[in-house]
Amino acid sequence: MHRRDAQIGRRTNRKAATAFVLAVASLAVLLPVHAQAAPLPKKVGRCAQTTVRAVLTRLEDNGQPVKDSGSAVQFANGGYQVSYDTVPAIDRSRRGDPVNMCLVSLPSRCPKGDNHGKVYRTTNMRTKRSWTLPDAEHLCGGA
Repeated sequence: MHRRDAQIGRRTNRKAATAFVLAVASLAVLLPVHAQAAPLPKKVGRCAQTTVRAVLTRLEDNGQPVKDSGSAVQFANGGYQVSYDTVPAIDRSRRGDPVNMCLVSLPSRCPKGDNHGKVYRTTNMRTKRSWTLPDAEHLCGGA
């Protein structure tokens, strides 16, 4: 191989490598936010960044939302919050909205294996609205 051919080959390889790096970097920017969900916090005072997976009503009838039954929200990290009341801050949220969930309290004196009743303070980073709700309709040991 001639010296000139070797130089052309190195330039081609460099261009291909640069194109590959740019393509990978572009994918990282374009990935949906929910792919970056942090696990739910386990200690009071700790927070986690995640996204809204679904904005729901508390009850459904044959897969249809039941109006005025309360609010519920699911998160990409598996979190869930629910209220018997309609929560305007939840209703203003949309799928994919980035949120910050902070654990504010843990239930006490629960039966073994019953983990219901964790309370989270959630702030929607798009709307700047917050709410504080439990992860279940009933605290541990409840109905």
